[in-house]
Amino acid sequence: MKSLVDYDDSDSEEPFPGKSGIVLEREEERRWRTSFTSNSDLHYDRDQTECYTPPSCRPTELASSNWHPQRTSEYTQQPINPPFPAVQNSVARSAERPQPTSDLSLRPYVSKRQKLTTRAASAELNNASSFNLKATNLHLLSEVSERIRPFLGRKDRRTGLPRYVQHHLQAHQGPVNTVQWCPVPHLSHLLLSASMDKTFKVWDGAASGRCLRTCSVHSGAVRDVCWLPCGRRLLSGSFDNMAAMTDVETGQVVAKVENQFKVTCLAFQPLDPSIFLCGGFSSEVKAWDSRSCKVVSVYRAGIQQTLDILFLSEGKEFVTSSDAVSRDSADRTLIAWDFRTTAKVSNQIFHERYTCPSLALHPQEDSFVAQTNGNYIAIFSAQKPYHMNKRRRFEGHKVEGYAVRCEMSSDGTMLASGCSTGSMHFYDCQSAHSLLTLHAHQQACVCVSLHPVLPAVVATCDWGGEIKIWN
Repeated sequence: MKSLVDYDDSDSEEPFPGKSGIVLEREEERRWRTSFTSNSDLHYDRDQTECYTPPSCRPTELASSNWHPQRTSEYTQQPINPPFPAVQNSVARSAERPQPTSDLSLRPYVSKRQKLTTRAASAELNNASSFNLKATNLHLLSEVSERIRPFLGRKDRRTGLPRYVQHHLQAHQGPVNTVQWCPVPHLSHLLLSASMDKTFKVWDGAASGRCLRTCSVHSGAVRDVCWLPCGRRLLSGSFDNMAAMTDVETGQVVAKVENQFKVTCLAFQPLDPSIFLCGGFSSEVKAWDSRSCKVVSVYRAGIQQTLDILFLSEGKEFVTSSDAVSRDSADRTLIAWDFRTTAKVSNQIFHERYTCPSLALHPQEDSFVAQTNGNYIAIFSAQKPYHMNKRRRFEGHKVEGYAVRCEMSSDGTMLASGCSTGSMHFYDCQSAHSLLTLHAHQQACVCVSLHPVLPAVVATCDWGGEIKIWN
């Protein structure tokens, strides 16, 4: 007791001389453990903390928090702070240590065998999808579409006016020169387009708007393309001086002929589709036989360029449009030819100082129309001497140097035309009155094609590479 009294009354800073601080801290920790085991002077406070836990036994979440053990005296009921600062410092240091966090960017380990199996399954799935897509495309290229089937065989077929855009296609990387529906009724869901990007494409235009076939058979811009009457082959002309006949289903070139000029317009003989005409940057128009790939006839006009070719009824005669304009009249702008003898039938058809970039035949009447650079469409008789009807002309659109095409509806009641301002125009064929004008494109709308079966379905294209399907 004497020693204890002396210790309590002592002013010395070291209660146990000769012992280091670390040893004293460890002894104090053992003393706390012993007191915890004997339960002699520990008080459990359930509101704050249950008991003291040494730093080495504390959980990580408690070590990182501001938790501090407390010991109370059973006499004073006052908390007594533990007298070992080194333990508190170790708790603080452990709290300052960065805790491991889950990294979402880490990928789980995948064995090499599992990777190969996954790649093989993915490749097999892609091949199956590609095969199914090809099978679907081949089916659409050769069979009737469900979109067309309900309208086949109808006798009360009437052409309507479009109101809204059904498909908006960024179809080509260059200007689109023409769009054309397939003339065969059960294949009329197919849409053909030709572009300056050296390709021509076949689309499921009436239903999905998906591209079914892309043909790259030319090394120059494709200026003109048309369907053959069978609907199975395509005839294309390009700036590479070539004219090609391509199979729609296989995409293979059936025949290919070379001219000495850039081809800008084509037309097949109605009675014998294996014979076709080529015109372009030349004073000549050549007739080719696709079976032998040889020239059958040559028609020499003495002009600079042929803009369009149109066969008249029964295919015995055809009309060509040129860029030749004289001072007082365009006596060589439209020239009628005899197909068999290659002789000129008439060159006194159009007597106004405008070129005609496009020609179209009326399906019911014995007449044809010509798009002129005078911002109007003129109508002519298809019989000699091919008089122009001066009382009836279709006005309201602009051409302004573009090769804007015009087209008649299948029932012969409506005429459609593009416009250099991007709009499309519809006219009544009997009265020549304007029926509807729609703003279709931001750039020049160079072609409007009316569907031969579906009412009020129209395809348009512009100089910026866009194609729109209207309904």
